[in-house]
Amino acid sequence: MRGSPLFLCFFSMTCWMNLMPTAGDKIFLFGACRVSMSMTEIRAGFTAIKANIQSRDPIRTLSILSHPHSLHKVKSSDRCCITYQLFTFYVDKVFKHCRTEDSFVNRKISSIANSFLSTRRKLGQCREQNNCVCGEESMEKFKQILANYEGLNVTSAAMKSLGELDILLDWMEKSR
Repeated sequence: MRGSPLFLCFFSMTCWMNLMPTAGDKIFLFGACRVSMSMTEIRAGFTAIKANIQSRDPIRTLSILSHPHSLHKVKSSDRCCITYQLFTFYVDKVFKHCRTEDSFVNRKISSIANSFLSTRRKLGQCREQNNCVCGEESMEKFKQILANYEGLNVTSAAMKSLGELDILLDWMEKSR
């Protein structure tokens, strides 16, 4: 019995530390979901490869994420759902088809993909707990992104989407 206050204190500290973001993590509020992610790490990885990836984009007149139906006017109640969809889009479609002959670039892509996978998992759990649903307008925005993506060949679309990652990151940071 003497050890139980010590155990309780240790247990409480462990729980508290697990809820705190680590150094470099930022807390994002996507609708009802509060998620921490290392934006500094993702931005640094993307910045290191951005010029390389964007130089591989042969079609500069088209954008996957920027369009009249852009993300910037998404209702705050829809942010959880659309962010989850976008993270799923990047994990399932984009990162899978972004391979280069440069191992440094591939490692950075893999690191960003792992961060997205982790965040998508957190968003998915929160989405289920809070019953996040997308409104019709947000669904239309996401359908337009998919249509833009699917209008290109897989590799070009993936590289273009990765090259536009800063658009998504900027939107996330502005909607914090």
